[in-house]
Amino acid sequence: MDCWSSSLDVDDEFEKLVFRMNPPRVTVDNASSRKATLITVDSSNKHGSLLEVVQVLIDLNLTIRRAYISSDGQWFMDVFHVIDQDGNKLSEGEVTERIQQSLGPRARSFRSLRSSVGVQAAAKHTTIELTGRDRPGLLSEIFAVLTNLKCNVVAAEVWTHNSRMASVVYITDDVSGLPIDDLDRLSKIKQLLRYVLKGDRDKRSANTVVSMGATHTERRLHQLMYADRDYDRNNVDSGPMSDRCKPLVAVENCADKGYTVVNLRCQDRPKLLFDTVCTLTDMQYVVFHATVIAEGPEAHQEYYIRHVDGYPISSEAERQRVIHCLEAAIRRRTSEGIRLELCGEDRVGLLSDVTRIFRENGLSVTRAEVTTRGSQAVNVFYVTDASGYAVKSETIEAVRSEIGQTILCVKDDMYSKSPPQESGRFSLGNLFRSRSEKFLCNLGLIRSSS
Repeated sequence: MDCWSSSLDVDDEFEKLVFRMNPPRVTVDNASSRKATLITVDSSNKHGSLLEVVQVLIDLNLTIRRAYISSDGQWFMDVFHVIDQDGNKLSEGEVTERIQQSLGPRARSFRSLRSSVGVQAAAKHTTIELTGRDRPGLLSEIFAVLTNLKCNVVAAEVWTHNSRMASVVYITDDVSGLPIDDLDRLSKIKQLLRYVLKGDRDKRSANTVVSMGATHTERRLHQLMYADRDYDRNNVDSGPMSDRCKPLVAVENCADKGYTVVNLRCQDRPKLLFDTVCTLTDMQYVVFHATVIAEGPEAHQEYYIRHVDGYPISSEAERQRVIHCLEAAIRRRTSEGIRLELCGEDRVGLLSDVTRIFRENGLSVTRAEVTTRGSQAVNVFYVTDASGYAVKSETIEAVRSEIGQTILCVKDDMYSKSPPQESGRFSLGNLFRSRSEKFLCNLGLIRSSS
């Protein structure tokens, strides 16, 4: 064992000792507020503790309306005002019990989050992580390759931002239903997917990683996009929806206290706090104090931070980088386009067929959430046209007719107000189809029709 791994083992054992000597105290209070349940967490502190607490609450589908965070570096106390998905206070029972199990003294460590519902179990599937340049039809090509390689997609999440795409896809063998662990087969999957991602336009290197480890999907997507530098302002997406709901981020130093103060205002939405805390943690900043208020259409967050080295932000370049990274973290999950929900009997190749139909009709997927519940596929897609504009109602209806009116539903009223579409088949969709078919033919995945 080398010195580095030995040092990590010692640190980990020390953290476990501190945790046993000072177990976290969790209080669930339904009496102090008429509108929300108060969850108070007191515990010994380490870098990332705040993120792990927020992650547990978000994974339980709780909405955080207010949060008060305070830490002296060795100990922290967090108070969260939360409601359930229906806007109600939490009822005594399963949810409060799971909060105690995940955060209270019975939890082995905040670091042990496999009980969190957002963590995908490693033993059930193989995980594929993808990053690369986004383009119309990319998701269709990815799912087509996986289908032709006899892979069944059991779950996936796709984010796009600033012309970049990141995705975490969970696959099994389409015959056995078991994880794929054959090294030669995994190598071929990686090679072909990397070829798809690179295309002929990606100026950066596309990346494909295959693993059998447990993954928290949304946490990992933030890390992938941050590593891919989707916040880079030299590659800003200037599409028609790029300035919608732009967040306001201010970063200033508080010289007398030795902190950097981050103020953030934007339209409120689910999981906003998780997204911003993820970014600060990934950038190696420690949150010492924070106030979060999100009780109306707008959310306000204020953080007092220092870098893990103990110093506040020291340069204008670093200040700008924090601003750009927080803006990117907020906008990665901002849903552009019309929301389409697909619910129906799951089968191998379903995603390949559905995204092919999207591509043939000139639709571009900006975000996707793919889940399998028993034998049912429950998928959500956010789509725009190929130029990033709202999709015309006639196009949506044509797609629904092809996939199935009862299977694909529209969860957005905006599409019905779209201007009339010109008659005739989308020539752009046919272009995507012919390009994609030629591409897959070159890979040897389909036969040429000639």
